[in-house]
Amino acid sequence: MADRNARQQGDPLGPTSAHETQGLPARGRFVTFEGGEGAGKTTQITRLKARLQVLGIEAVVTREPGGSPSAELIRRLLLSGKVKPLGAQMEAVMFAAARADHVDTTIHPALQRGDWVLCDRFSDSTRVYQGEAGVDPAFLDRLERIAVAGHRPDLTVLVDVPAEIGLARVSSRSEGAGAQTPDRFETEAVTTHERRRALFLELAEANPDRFVVVDGALPPDAVEAAVWQAVCARLLGDDLRVAAAAVVAASGGDAR
Repeated sequence: MADRNARQQGDPLGPTSAHETQGLPARGRFVTFEGGEGAGKTTQITRLKARLQVLGIEAVVTREPGGSPSAELIRRLLLSGKVKPLGAQMEAVMFAAARADHVDTTIHPALQRGDWVLCDRFSDSTRVYQGEAGVDPAFLDRLERIAVAGHRPDLTVLVDVPAEIGLARVSSRSEGAGAQTPDRFETEAVTTHERRRALFLELAEANPDRFVVVDGALPPDAVEAAVWQAVCARLLGDDLRVAAAAVVAASGGDAR
């Protein structure tokens, strides 16, 4: 608890990391992906990890709710709908509890090593989903401060899609062999999903230094190019940007 309190008060990673002697950014970078259901976040996280690996950057892929053994237990409860009868405020508390363990167990150690963290959802999703359900923003503020312990994303990629498109993708996943059953949030009304989309866009507009909005209705390759452009512009140093451009040119790919 003392360590969490110290991280809340100051720099959560401290002054040094393992990458300082390797020509890579001195600290890991924390990139979160946000968006509605069926936005395609998982696909883009996988593609970004592959691009970073070409540059010799290790990236930890994780998700919320979940990302650590204890948080995964909470995830199953939340997505099953068993917590819903307790109300949106209690759901927010459980999301925060999962997030605190995720930060302590997975995110903080990875960033301290100098690795990048690519996270499918983080605290912005709680603001949108539980905020749309009526939870007081001040209450969500307090939960967030406790849960994140000073860890804020360096970049948040909002993969924006109209609710109808996202829900159609969710529906297609639930058909055929290996189908995934829609979770508690995916089954809600399209009007609820549209309100969440609007709230995500409001967050992006209010935090332009952290957010980049990408059109998730575009083909996956085009979305990937837009994400990579944002990562290069905002997070990679000059040397790594040159290296990234050289790798892309050598492969005949899209340097955007």
